[in-house]
Amino acid sequence: MPAQGRNRFLERLESGPVIVGDGGMGALLSAAVPRLRSPEEANLRAPDAVVSLHVSFIHAGAELIETNTFGANRRKLAHHFLEDDLERINSAGVKLARDAREVTGRDIFIGASIGPLGETATSRVRRELFAEQAAVLDGRGADLFMIETFYDLEEVVDAIEAVRGVSNLPIVALLTFDESAETLAGVTAAEAAARLMELDVAAIGANHGAGLLAALAALEQMGKEGKPLAALPNVGLASLTGGRVIYPHATPEYFGEFAAHARNLGAKVIGGCCGTTPAEISAIRAAVEEERKPRAPLVFDAPELVVSLGEEQRETGLSRALSAGEWVVSVQLDPPLGGSSAGLIEVAHGLKDSGLVGWVDINDNATARAGMSSLMVSARIERECDLETIPHLTTRDWSVMGLESLLLGAHAENVRNILAITGDPPEVGDYAGSSGVYEIDSIGLTALMSRLNRGEDVNGRPIDAPTSFFPGVAVNPTPDDMGVELERFEQKVEAGARYAITQIVFDLEPLDRFAKHLGGEWPIPILVEIFPLTSYRLALRLHNEVPGIVVPESLQDALQDAGANAADLGFAHARRLVEEARRFNGVCLVAPFRRPLRVLELLAD
Repeated sequence: MPAQGRNRFLERLESGPVIVGDGGMGALLSAAVPRLRSPEEANLRAPDAVVSLHVSFIHAGAELIETNTFGANRRKLAHHFLEDDLERINSAGVKLARDAREVTGRDIFIGASIGPLGETATSRVRRELFAEQAAVLDGRGADLFMIETFYDLEEVVDAIEAVRGVSNLPIVALLTFDESAETLAGVTAAEAAARLMELDVAAIGANHGAGLLAALAALEQMGKEGKPLAALPNVGLASLTGGRVIYPHATPEYFGEFAAHARNLGAKVIGGCCGTTPAEISAIRAAVEEERKPRAPLVFDAPELVVSLGEEQRETGLSRALSAGEWVVSVQLDPPLGGSSAGLIEVAHGLKDSGLVGWVDINDNATARAGMSSLMVSARIERECDLETIPHLTTRDWSVMGLESLLLGAHAENVRNILAITGDPPEVGDYAGSSGVYEIDSIGLTALMSRLNRGEDVNGRPIDAPTSFFPGVAVNPTPDDMGVELERFEQKVEAGARYAITQIVFDLEPLDRFAKHLGGEWPIPILVEIFPLTSYRLALRLHNEVPGIVVPESLQDALQDAGANAADLGFAHARRLVEEARRFNGVCLVAPFRRPLRVLELLAD
């Protein structure tokens, strides 16, 4: 069966009429079968529903149905605790499609669906995972492979070569494009087609994506390579209503017009993806059988050339000071926990007027307690106090899209010295039972700022104008696991960190020890964070309850012995540290909670 199907499919592509594909399996199954951990689980939990959906597409006119295995690679299944069922899910996926073929008695093709991993991995790991899934699908009677919905060109290349390593079945390779015929990673359809032409694939094309017109725009570029094309787009952009994913109500006639245009552009396989139902597939079937002509010509507008000079790339004051070897003094402040920043602005004015402080760094929901936005507070301080800020930005509270949006807005307000922080788990703060976002960590946020500085978004696509962020990171010289902290710090530097602020220290020896592990010196400028202890009780809490902070036993004993004079002793100790820290690039002084301006005593002659 595989050999016969393979030859028949290739012959049909070369000389036969258009092959009509099916529609969006995953979305329809998720709506029809409650409590699925993933659409592919339906192969085991609701096989009748899978067969029924296949049959409905066949009756609507589909000659190519895809197995319900799009996300059935080991990495994706593991997210749903289904990795041990990989062989069963993929085997059942092909079997259920074959059952539908037998039920209908139609001579149709079965395409083994393989989608992307959905997360970052090395080329070697990707190929191993794709090959594992493909080996199962190949041995169960599929006629071809549908490698689909990829936006990373190198990942789809890995998938193709992995499949080719375990199977001789024909491959249809599909990427997803936006309305500009570009992938999320900024690869044009023309560039993708040129790369895929080098590989052993039967057809190339577009699926999923931003809708029908986006797929047609991609086909227009890809058709110049001469390879048979395939188009299986989404209905359009989805929305969320009442917890359900809703797609636009495109009419079947719209799909018929799409099919006519796709056929003219060289598509030999035409179907649908998310949101498409048997009604749309029936309209495609009718358009193909009638050899319908498009009602209106399809005009692809030349891409509008947008040249945005944006703002001049400039150094921040912090960047200039560190480059010039100046000693930097910053004071760390906590944003208000209420709706007024007047008190914080007053403190910032006081620090500025002292002439002793050049910067303030602003915490961002420290200890997982919600306060005023560090970026918004920083923008107001820079405007009203003429004092440069170093806002912390935690990845715990935002998606990658949200972080990118925040950064672009901050940049427009001249807030550029961003300290990338991963963030404490929400359960340590006021929000027990909640969960953080953590789509990326501080390393990823640093890399994002570096991309924006190069004029690219998180996926490598051009933005209107490059940014000029000065990315900073945190470093803990007294970690519980030195190996992990060293590795993460080196990754932060590699991602583009330009300076670092240490965890609070009460002794500088750990910084020297950490530097020795790095090869003897710090690779980027270091600001030493110093906190004047005001009581023995505070020292106990920091040492025993705050991860990463070590208060030397000798200092704890001295504070206990000082009794009512503990605050004076704590400030005296902090002043000595400030002087000793002059061999580093600067200090970040944590302002006392109730008397923040008292921090200036650490700098007085």
